[in-house]
Amino acid sequence: MKKLASLLLIGLLSLGFAQLPDLGGAVLQVGSDTTYPPFESVDEATGEIVGFDVDVANAICEKINCTVEFNTTAWDGLFAALEAGEFDLAISGISITEERDQIFDFTDPYLVVQQAIAVRSEDEALTLEDFQNNTELNVGSQTGTTNASLAEELFGRDRVNLYDTFNAAAQALVNGDVDGMIIDGTAADAFVQEYAGELVVPIVGLTTDDPLGFMFREGDENVDAFNAGLAAIREDGTMDELVAKWFSQE
Repeated sequence: MKKLASLLLIGLLSLGFAQLPDLGGAVLQVGSDTTYPPFESVDEATGEIVGFDVDVANAICEKINCTVEFNTTAWDGLFAALEAGEFDLAISGISITEERDQIFDFTDPYLVVQQAIAVRSEDEALTLEDFQNNTELNVGSQTGTTNASLAEELFGRDRVNLYDTFNAAAQALVNGDVDGMIIDGTAADAFVQEYAGELVVPIVGLTTDDPLGFMFREGDENVDAFNAGLAAIREDGTMDELVAKWFSQE
C-alpha cells in the first residue's frame, strides 16, 4: 500500500508539472532600460545586466522552458521597438496602465509599487504639502513614465524637469538643479543607497497601488505561459525569496 501511495503521489506531482506550458527552449529577446536599479542595471564589474526583473524572468523561464536575453534599450524608444518587433517582450519596471493596455498585452502584475519623492539629505524635513504650496520647489523624473505623469498632475508641467533616465534625474537632484525626484519607492531606495548620505526618501505612498507587468505585443500567446510561470514561482516561494533579496531593508 505504501508503494502504491508513493507511486500515486509521484504521478500527481508529475501531472502538476506537466500542466505548465513548455516553450520548447525558446530564446526570447527582452528590451529593457537598464538604468533602473534594483529592477535592472548593468553590473560595472562584469558588464552583465542584473536585477529583480532579470531574476524573476529567469525563474519564470525555468518553469516554462525558455531563456531570456536582456538588451539595453533607451526608455523613450522601448515601446516603439517592441511594437516594431525588435524584441519579444519588454521588462523594465513597466506600470500597467489603461492606455498602454490598449496597445500591448501585459502579464498579471508581478509586483505592486507606490510612488515616492526623494530629496537631498539636508532637505529631509520637506513634506508633500511643502512641494504643493511652494511654487519655487521643482521636481525631476524620467520622461515618458507614470512617475513623470504624476509629477505633472501634482505640481504642473512648469515645475517638472524631465530627464532621459532616472540616473540623470538623481544627479540633477544631487547637483541642486531640482528639489525632489518622483520615482517608485523601491527604486528610490536603490538610489538612496547609491548616493549614500546625499539622498533620502521622506515622502512615500503618493499613489494607490501601481502594478508592474511584463509587456508583450498584442495577441502574443506567450503571455499565458508567463502567467502560468509567474503563478508557479509564487506558489513555490521563489518570488518571496527574490523580493527579500532585492528589496528587504538592512
